[in-house]
Amino acid sequence: MQAKRIIPCLDVDDGKVVKGVKFEGIREVGDPVELARRYNDDGADELTFLDIGASYKSRATLLDVVKKVAAEVFIPLCVGGGIRSIDDMRDAMNSGADKVSVCTSALDHPELLREMALLYGSQCVVLSIDAKRVESDIGLRWNAFSRGGRTDTGVDAIEWAIRAVELGAGEILLNSIDADGTGAGYDLELTRRILNAVPVPVIASGGAGNLEQIANVLLSTANPEMGLTRLEEAPGADAALIASLLHFGKTTIKEIKKFAEDKGVCVR
Repeated sequence: MQAKRIIPCLDVDDGKVVKGVKFEGIREVGDPVELARRYNDDGADELTFLDIGASYKSRATLLDVVKKVAAEVFIPLCVGGGIRSIDDMRDAMNSGADKVSVCTSALDHPELLREMALLYGSQCVVLSIDAKRVESDIGLRWNAFSRGGRTDTGVDAIEWAIRAVELGAGEILLNSIDADGTGAGYDLELTRRILNAVPVPVIASGGAGNLEQIANVLLSTANPEMGLTRLEEAPGADAALIASLLHFGKTTIKEIKKFAEDKGVCVR
């Protein structure tokens, strides 16, 4: 069984870590280098940095942060937000990133995924999907949103994940806009559908409010309590992305891993 990862997410704006609810109501949390050091010492498997400032200045500031973090910690670093070109990816990798995450730029120019994979390898290309439930005549559906969750592209999130992997994405960062920052738990149904659709690792993001919810998204979704059939089984997310619970001191990575292990999750 492949060990599951616990990944703190640091949304960075103007050099500070911030957090909101459903991509809104942003408030400052702390210093990214200090938080990265703390999470590394506490046993984080990776760190994800997302530039939410969406400007050249904010991206340059984030890359400076990544350089400082890379000099102090030795776990994989993923950088996203504002990565629009091969040059942007190169800048991030040269700053110390091990992989980059792309969302809007991939939706606007899907071939960018292929170009990135050819240059650096699929393992360095993470497709970030900001997904939200929408009204549909065919039943439950999630659309992929762009531009920080503000624009509904009309693209089916599951179909987009499949196409992106075919183009070269080596990992999916699945963000539930509906659950983001709410503490109500991950969108398990969305996670299951993506897991069943693609052969690459899937990182579940958005909604972690307690240890039970984190363990649940990492466990097989064949849990009888979910009422799923054998045909609907999925192995559980490959990793859980966590922000608010850690940033606001509600738990630690060590506590998360201990609880998950007690629930039968194989963690690193």
